[in-house]
Amino acid sequence: MIAVVQRVSEAQLHINHQLHAHIEKGFVVLLGIHEADTMEDVQYLSNKIIGLRIFSDAEGKMNLDLSQVDGNILLVSQFTLIASTKKGNRPSFIEASRPEHAIPLYEEMTRQLTFKLTKPIQTGVFGADMKVSLINDGPVTIIIDSKNPS
Repeated sequence: MIAVVQRVSEAQLHINHQLHAHIEKGFVVLLGIHEADTMEDVQYLSNKIIGLRIFSDAEGKMNLDLSQVDGNILLVSQFTLIASTKKGNRPSFIEASRPEHAIPLYEEMTRQLTFKLTKPIQTGVFGADMKVSLINDGPVTIIIDSKNPS
């Protein structure tokens, strides 16, 4: 499971030209689910995302987490994060999880992030054509791979 976490000052998600989700300060989390991912990957990533200390403290150092800044989360499924580009120029998505496996993991990630943040998070719609606009604050972007913890 791969998460691309972007620190944002605001973000919006539109589906069919309609505003579906909006957050102020917080994280936009793009989530790619691999065919081999399990609930353990959800636990690992949700803990890492909630614990990320990438907001500035009084001295300007990245030292505060989401709860300390009353931040929000916009979670968006993105199977293209699992793309393989080893052969040729056309990405292969063969290792991306099928919906019957991925949707329960995505829903569990939503539940875990909501529980750990202690407030509802915003989400996209799994499999929908979504338009995400955001203001990346910093810019700060962190990539976390549950299969390659570091």
